[in-house]
Amino acid sequence: MSKEKLLKSTLFSDDELEKLKPICGSNLSDSANFDNVLEFLVLSGRSLPTALMMMIPEAWEQDELMEDYKKSFYEYHKTLMEPWDGPASIVFTDGILVGATLDRNGLRPSRYFLTEDNTLIVASEAGALPLDQSKVVLKGRLQPGKMLIADLDENRIIGDEELKAIICQRGPYREWLNKNRITLEQLDEKEGEPAIVEEKVLLQQQQLHGFTKEDLKVILAGMIKEGTDPIGSMGTDTPLAVLSHRSQHLANYFKQLFAQVTNPPIDSIRERSVMSLNSMLGGAGNILETIPEHARFIHLEKPILTNQNLAKLKKINHKYFKSGVIEILFNADGQKGRLKAAIDAICAHAEDLTRQGCNVLILSDRQANEQHAPIPSLMATGAVHHHLIREGLRSTTSIVVETGDVRETHHFATLIGYGAAAINPYMAYATLADLNRKIFLINPTI
Repeated sequence: MSKEKLLKSTLFSDDELEKLKPICGSNLSDSANFDNVLEFLVLSGRSLPTALMMMIPEAWEQDELMEDYKKSFYEYHKTLMEPWDGPASIVFTDGILVGATLDRNGLRPSRYFLTEDNTLIVASEAGALPLDQSKVVLKGRLQPGKMLIADLDENRIIGDEELKAIICQRGPYREWLNKNRITLEQLDEKEGEPAIVEEKVLLQQQQLHGFTKEDLKVILAGMIKEGTDPIGSMGTDTPLAVLSHRSQHLANYFKQLFAQVTNPPIDSIRERSVMSLNSMLGGAGNILETIPEHARFIHLEKPILTNQNLAKLKKINHKYFKSGVIEILFNADGQKGRLKAAIDAICAHAEDLTRQGCNVLILSDRQANEQHAPIPSLMATGAVHHHLIREGLRSTTSIVVETGDVRETHHFATLIGYGAAAINPYMAYATLADLNRKIFLINPTI
């Protein structure tokens, strides 16, 4: 939906494109929206396999054995479209090509058999249909992210390697990336805000941003001592945030109970081969075009920014990138409507900066004080994200959040889920620096 305002096509007039919208409907299932987007991309000129590779890419980031032409194809196209990353076994056809593809994690099974009379069978498991094994000439399991195609015109099976060698070398994607993509290391060095804060000021800021003793002792101190996130008990009886009598972090309202025994959360470190923490900053364009300018973005290895990284973005001096800072604060004088008025002003400011060409918006609560309270970063990010979608501007900019209220994994996850491309948790850094100093003074062996 955020990309619809930028659509232009030589195959559809502007009036026809308007009639097709919304391509993704809020009342449709994820599968139905997937089908709509796939059909739209194919009717707009892309081949069926190309559209599927854009929507369900392989796990290419950590694959050292993958050919560079495939990596460059996936890296270029990730700037156009976010992947459908859930469990999926997709069977597709355009009347000539019939095929199947699997999600990048291989979370759904898919088996195939080819018989000597050119009958191709694809099913979620072996034995789905009665079959004389003596007539099977080819069989196997579809691998994660791979694709299998039967070409009815050529009367042959096209394997994943042959297919992608053709598709991925149709454009000079690596050349476009090398000319247009930049990294934080390529930006001029800037002096960031110091992590160490005076103890009295630090305590005031921690209270302002809702830090608790549990945050300090359990979550952050554990990072210093062991370099790990704390492990919670499956039997936790912590009441839901909506039922609590205490002030809660806004992210605490976005919790879900799930079967942790049978469906453990995917771990981006231990399952690194199929996961990625890469992020990017900049503005996107018309996804129906294949042009070098789509490769124009700032590549981030991870969405967490140090104070120095953030300083580079605040003072960026680059012909293709422009940043703007928006203070996410409201007047804390107790008058009714102050928070809503501040959010409306923030959204208007974000819209104005985006229209002026800022493709990196930095939402910051660093200037919070006794007169100006910080707006919850998740609330501000979600408000800006959805306002820019409504105005048709969301795809032309990216959101960076400089906030003091983020300190645990769930806080980061919810911010990213609501539109943040990168986060600078400056108060968590200051607290970690203070804890590190105290722990080393108490126990120099740590």
